[in-house]
Amino acid sequence: MTSYAHSQKSTNIEMNSPHDMKNAFLVGDTMYLRPLDETDLNAAYLSWFNDAETCRFNEHHRFPMHVEDLRGYFDTVVRSKGNLILAIADTSTDAHIGNVSLQNIDWVNRSAEFAIIVGDKEHWGKGVATQAGRLVIEHGFSALNLHRIHCGTSADNVPMQKLAAALGFTQEGVQRDAMWKDGAYRDIIVYGILSHGKPA
Repeated sequence: MTSYAHSQKSTNIEMNSPHDMKNAFLVGDTMYLRPLDETDLNAAYLSWFNDAETCRFNEHHRFPMHVEDLRGYFDTVVRSKGNLILAIADTSTDAHIGNVSLQNIDWVNRSAEFAIIVGDKEHWGKGVATQAGRLVIEHGFSALNLHRIHCGTSADNVPMQKLAAALGFTQEGVQRDAMWKDGAYRDIIVYGILSHGKPA
């Protein structure tokens, strides 16, 4: 299983920076993570959550998303200390192409839920999710002192299952008929990873 104990790659901004990136927080090879800001609350961002294909395997796209919904999410969730929500930005253009997060952080049990969305379809299949996932998971263990990070996905979401495996998650179980989507109940596969890459 992948170990996140002592890597320093994510914090080395100078070596990966071809130009002055916009408020970079963690830096990968072709993308970087930065705080969401109010300029991100635009039509492009909104369109991700109103697009059926982008939301095929998640719990969005049940009701239309409005700008006011984005602003409420920004004010109450993004700014809270119980969630680390970061924008994924393209290194060459600074474009906001997705979000990655550690959410519902439990500071007593040292755990959090991993979630990710790559909303810009031009960046699908290019390793963006893997880079972003590795950066935020390493940060969760090394900087936030988390012990366990978990995630769940629909049983028919093969790309997310491959991502979980690539990031070192272990399948821990299945929640039967846990999500209603597109006219049917879907099982949710639950994954977890422990600090220092210890087996679950």
